[in-house]
Amino acid sequence: MIHRWSIARRLFVANLLIVVAFIAIVGSATFVDARDRTYDEAGRRMAGIAASIAASPLVLEASAARDPSSILQPYAEDVMAATDVDFITIMAPDRTRWTHPRDEELGRPYIGSIDPALRGEEYTEVVAGTLGPSVRTIVPVKNGAGVVKAMVSVGVTVRTVDVAFAGRLPALLAIGLALLVGGSLASWLLGRYLRGVTRGWGPEQLAQLFAYYESVLHSVREGLILIDTKGRVVMYNDQAAELLGLDGPGSKDPTRPPSLEDLPLEEGLRTLFESGRSAKDEIILTGSRILVVNQGPAKGPESPGSRGKTPVYGTVATLRDRTEIEALGSELETMRTLSDALHAQTHEHANRLHTMVSLLELGRTQEALAFATKDLELSQQLTDDMVSSVDEPVLGALVMGKVAEAHERGVQLDVTALGTASVAGIAVQDLVTILGNLLDNAMDAAADGPPPRRVELTVESDEEGLDITVHDSGPRIDQSAAENILRHGFSTKPAGPGGRGIGLALVRQAVQRLGGSLTINGRRGAKFEVFLPAAVPAQKEHKQ
Repeated sequence: MIHRWSIARRLFVANLLIVVAFIAIVGSATFVDARDRTYDEAGRRMAGIAASIAASPLVLEASAARDPSSILQPYAEDVMAATDVDFITIMAPDRTRWTHPRDEELGRPYIGSIDPALRGEEYTEVVAGTLGPSVRTIVPVKNGAGVVKAMVSVGVTVRTVDVAFAGRLPALLAIGLALLVGGSLASWLLGRYLRGVTRGWGPEQLAQLFAYYESVLHSVREGLILIDTKGRVVMYNDQAAELLGLDGPGSKDPTRPPSLEDLPLEEGLRTLFESGRSAKDEIILTGSRILVVNQGPAKGPESPGSRGKTPVYGTVATLRDRTEIEALGSELETMRTLSDALHAQTHEHANRLHTMVSLLELGRTQEALAFATKDLELSQQLTDDMVSSVDEPVLGALVMGKVAEAHERGVQLDVTALGTASVAGIAVQDLVTILGNLLDNAMDAAADGPPPRRVELTVESDEEGLDITVHDSGPRIDQSAAENILRHGFSTKPAGPGGRGIGLALVRQAVQRLGGSLTINGRRGAKFEVFLPAAVPAQKEHKQ
């Protein structure tokens, strides 16, 4: 049955038992100490009375009389009545009683120890006498020479002492009761707080729930990260550690979780986590990964005294890796780009073919032949330049298609191809992503600008790598905004159905992934310069 108890109830019962045990132990020790103090006080009081009687000249003079009892008995009775003691026994050195509360005990031997008194010492003891157990003090009566002539024993019965001690018991009981009530109240308040925090669950249930959460946390394929209100990372799972490049799941010291500033996070992620704002399917580029982030507040249960306000403990964020999906999308975009380029080229070729047919129908054979020859020379020259400079047919086809597309949009695309090196080792998808997005962005900027609308493309390859320069005649770029241009979500164009501001961000990510560099010069129009280092051949790398 105890396994069904909540932590609050268990703590309340445990604290109550501890308080009761503490009161019992402390109460017993206090009881014994108070009783001993009562007996000690009684002994000191008896010693004072006995010493006063022993110092009286009457006692010393009566000890030498023929009938000491006739002199000392009335004196002892008066002192007993005045000092509220149970007996005063004045005796001879041989134990013979001269005084006693009971007349029949006069002349009989004293019951108790007298050896210390015979040696001239004061002595207090608890012993059973004719009146029962009593606390008594024996004081010797000495003459001028120091000889013991008599002894005085003054005492009270134990029953009298216990009655005096009983007067202190109500105070002891009141203290014990106050401790019990105070301890129970503190336990109840603490239990009420724990009941609200733990939602009334017991430790076994919490342990089982924690085990379930721990299993779920490390088994899900999504990254999960928990951040408190002070910007400290309370917990993250294995997938989050892999996606964010962290060292293993969780924190090595749970009592001192790391802050966001201590983790190697991208600026976009750190800004999102620090803001604590809600986010839904927000795309953030981190190094070589494309992450989809969802973030929301971590709210606690409503308590009766919260007045409708739900406590917020921080934020919880989930991370999904979209890199593979984006890679497939990039390949699809590559095919679409090539398809559009071929479509534009086909459309341009159809226009030229119609022109030549029209010239032939008009009988202008020489002009038709000259037009066809000139068009073939231009196309062949562009093809030869691209093929001889960059050994990648897909890249050449892309550029040729973009030339036709630019012509359709009223933009002149000038291509300069230099070098004879190969781009082997660089994924064609990355090349199409970089060059396609740069050309699309340049043609958009040039088309929106005043005439003449031009885009200049320079592709130069050598042993060190591939240099790509795209320069358009569009508006100039402020250097302070150069970094924002490459940030995901930034765009100077109206928002479209599929969103804006991802093309140049993908370019930057691809360049970083390939170990290259990207610079922007905005003095006259926009000039993007990309350098991609050549891949080291496997045999050469093995020799090194």
